[in-house]
Amino acid sequence: MAELLVRYFAAAADAAGREEEVLDAEQSATMTTVGAVRAHLVARYGEPMARVLQNGSFLVDGVVRRDDATPIGARVDVLPPFAGG
Repeated sequence: MAELLVRYFAAAADAAGREEEVLDAEQSATMTTVGAVRAHLVARYGEPMARVLQNGSFLVDGVVRRDDATPIGARVDVLPPFAGG
């Protein structure tokens, strides 16, 4: 896998302390699914990110995904839970 662009929104950006980051090929080599990205982000950013991801979701190829088995591409957006409908 090549580089992985991870973009963070709202509370996810607060938890990460940034709005986006690029993981190089070595870092992203094992991150081929939503679950692997989730585990990496929790390990990297700790409890604040774990709280966001508990009810948050990922945007993969323009589609909201929560299933850990979902494969990812070159970009993943991390979305916090949103209030309302």
